[in-house]
Amino acid sequence: MDKVVIPASTAAIKGTDPSASVALPAARVGSMPLQVNRVRDSIMHEQTQSDSVAVEMPVAVQFNGINHAVMLATPQDLEDFAWGFCLTEGIVRSPDDIRDFEQEQTDLGILAHVQISPACMQFLKDRRRQMAGRTACGLCGVETLEAVRRLPPVAPPSDAHRTVSSATSTQPQDLRQMSAGVTLAQLLSAMNALREQQPLHQETGATHAAAWIAPDSQAPAFIREDVGRHNALDKTIGALLRDSQPIGRGALLVSSRASFEMVQKAAMAGCPLLAAVSAPTSAAIALAKETGVTLLGFTRGDQATIYAHSQRFQLSDRGKAS
Repeated sequence: MDKVVIPASTAAIKGTDPSASVALPAARVGSMPLQVNRVRDSIMHEQTQSDSVAVEMPVAVQFNGINHAVMLATPQDLEDFAWGFCLTEGIVRSPDDIRDFEQEQTDLGILAHVQISPACMQFLKDRRRQMAGRTACGLCGVETLEAVRRLPPVAPPSDAHRTVSSATSTQPQDLRQMSAGVTLAQLLSAMNALREQQPLHQETGATHAAAWIAPDSQAPAFIREDVGRHNALDKTIGALLRDSQPIGRGALLVSSRASFEMVQKAAMAGCPLLAAVSAPTSAAIALAKETGVTLLGFTRGDQATIYAHSQRFQLSDRGKAS
C-alpha cells in the first residue's frame, strides 16, 4: 500500500495563543533536538546544552473518511500502529478487512486514513450508534462494562501456525497443557536483549518498546517504540499482522507495566504469552486468567514472576522463574 509522502517541513500544533505554537518535526521523526539548562549539585548552569526529546503529537485515526479517535503518539511506524489498532480495537477481523492506508501531516498533527471493508465499516457505525447516550468505560474497543470480559481465548497448539488474521475467531479451549512454543530461557534472553535495542529510548529516555519473540528464537523481533506503551504494542502487533506472522505461537514483550489494556491487546491478537518488565495490575491478572494469556511481570535479568497460566512452560523450565 502506498503511503502519502510527508514533506520535510515542520508543522505547528496551535493552542489558544498563536504565539505559543509548538513547532514539531515532520512525521516519522521520533526525536527532536533542543537546548536545555542542566542542574548539577542543586545549581542551574546558565550555559545551555544540547538534548533530545521524544516527539509526541496528535494522530487522528479515520476509517473510510470518518473520524474515530485521536491518539498522542510518536510519529513513526504509523502504518503498523493503524493495523494493530484496527485489530486490538475489534474493528477488523483479518488483514483482508484493511484495504488501504495513507497518512497526512497537517498544521494540527497527523491524519491516519484507513480504508476498511464495507462490512467492518457498517459494524463500526452500528457500534457507534449503540454507544450514543451511554457512558463508555474507556477501554480499547469496549463500549459497555458488560463487554469488558467478552474477549476471545487464545488458540490451542493445533492452531499455532495461524496468522494474526484469524486471531479473533477462536473458541474456548482447555489451555492447561498448551504451549506457547517459547521457553523461559528464550523469553528472559529476548527481554534482556530488548533493553539494548531501543535507540529512541536510549536517546530520549521517554519511550516504551514492544517486541515479539518467535518459537525457537532468543532474539526480539518487530521492535517498535512509542511514547505510549499501548501505541508501541499496537505497532508491534500491526507489524506482525502486515507480515503474516504466526502469532498463535510466540510471545509479546513490553518494556512497561502490564495493565488491563495490554493484556486485552495480546488476547485480541491471539498471542498466548505476554511478558512485561514491570508489574501487572489486578485487572490485568484477572483478564489473563480468563482469556488464557500467560502473564509475566518483573521480567528482568534471569528472573520473572508468573501471574497466570504457568502451565504453558515445560516442566524443564519450572523453577526458573518465581
